[in-house]
Amino acid sequence: MTQQQVPPIDAAEPELTEVRNFRDVGGLPTTDGRAVRPGRLFRSGHLAHATEDDAAFLAGLGLHTVFDFRNEADRRIEGPDVELPGVRNVNIPLNDPADGKEFWKLVRDGDTAQLREVLGDGRAAARMSDSYRRMVVERTAEHSRILHSMAEESVPALMHCAAGKDRAGLAVAITLLAVGVERTAIEADYVKSNEPHRRYKVRRSSTAPDAMGPEVMELLSPLFDARAEYLRAAFETIETTWGSVDAYFATGLSLSPETRELLRERLLTEA
Repeated sequence: MTQQQVPPIDAAEPELTEVRNFRDVGGLPTTDGRAVRPGRLFRSGHLAHATEDDAAFLAGLGLHTVFDFRNEADRRIEGPDVELPGVRNVNIPLNDPADGKEFWKLVRDGDTAQLREVLGDGRAAARMSDSYRRMVVERTAEHSRILHSMAEESVPALMHCAAGKDRAGLAVAITLLAVGVERTAIEADYVKSNEPHRRYKVRRSSTAPDAMGPEVMELLSPLFDARAEYLRAAFETIETTWGSVDAYFATGLSLSPETRELLRERLLTEA
């Protein structure tokens, strides 16, 4: 079958004031020549600071569900999402509030020497890849719940975490993988989080002269990047743990062929 040609998915992308990293994943091609339907699945950073205009735009998307993957600590710091009329808000934390608590304190407060010791020589990137591997293995119940909910009734949906990069990035990638989107297209969407207007703003508590200096920013960069290697670590873990992508969905996430077909019907253009 000839691959379907679709317009650029960000051709009319809005500029939201206080919601970062927003986009519609519509238009991404599948391996069988179909595509994700525009207006069915969106992703972003958190909605806690949305302005009135931001909220009005989001309310106009016709959303059924907003999936919030932040943990309790995130929500305490950033606040709850704005409420959108007629939209269901579902909080499914994809990591533990205590996970890495001391590490992230170091990221905020540590001096250059401390950061160099913990993050230097590739250690920051390795930590990120490992976190993606653990999310795949340790959060099967949560990812199963997300996909079953999407198949049953939750579309159109918006998925977000704090920055819209890691937890939401992986959940969106898994959703797209379930309906057969090409991996190169999944990766291309994922790395869009690196674009300057989307990136999470690094904030540090330290007031030292070099707190935001070039070396510090270089050391922190892997933590705030969306690197294809992180997503590939997750995909490799799926295949080494379950043997294949299909086995991951069937066994790891208890997703029946019928449920995957419902997902395709809800998210994809017609064959």
